[in-house]
Amino acid sequence: MAPLKLYYAPPSPPSRAALLTVRNLNLDVETIKIDLMKKDQMSPEFTKINPQHTVPTIDDNGFALWESRAIAMYLASAKAPGNTLYPTDMKKRAVVDSRLFMDMDLQIAAGYIMYSIYALGSTTIPEDKKERVYKILGNLNNFMEGQQYVAGNNLTIADLAFLATISTLYEIGANVNKFKNIAAWYKRLESIPGFQENLEGAQYVGTFLKPKLNLKGTWDD
Repeated sequence: MAPLKLYYAPPSPPSRAALLTVRNLNLDVETIKIDLMKKDQMSPEFTKINPQHTVPTIDDNGFALWESRAIAMYLASAKAPGNTLYPTDMKKRAVVDSRLFMDMDLQIAAGYIMYSIYALGSTTIPEDKKERVYKILGNLNNFMEGQQYVAGNNLTIADLAFLATISTLYEIGANVNKFKNIAAWYKRLESIPGFQENLEGAQYVGTFLKPKLNLKGTWDD
């Protein structure tokens, strides 16, 4: 049987969330980088697999799937059933799913900021856009009071999704450290498989975007 194929773009937080899932499930995978700037995603070969031409995308022996959270759910369920990354207890799983939707909100809020910088040439971040990001982070910080991870006391795919998003926010200047529970959680995740690989992708985004804001520190400095 052919190994799982993962098509991904390292700067993309959703791509890195899928890659983190693969790494933490210890799956045999062939990783195929898609250069979005070169429009690799529009090639006939790729659009045949994914007509929406989005990353990440997996090809599991002919079964194609995209959307990072769907990929994480599928891989955990199909490749490692019973793994605590995606608990089988329905109440615990519902909390994980809830946090995944919360990460989606955070990613959208962060995406508005990143798009305005790289596509529209913005050199400042509007206060309402900052506050939207900080409000979501504040809610997550409150939810994490007294627990080790975003959905309880076990690492789950929700942590991996948030790690991809929050590492990017760190690197583009968000003052994440003012949220003590999130800061402690981020430090805790430094030891998980794929952390450094994810960080390098986030740092690439920061190297590209942060100078456009003329930032040396955080948004709040």
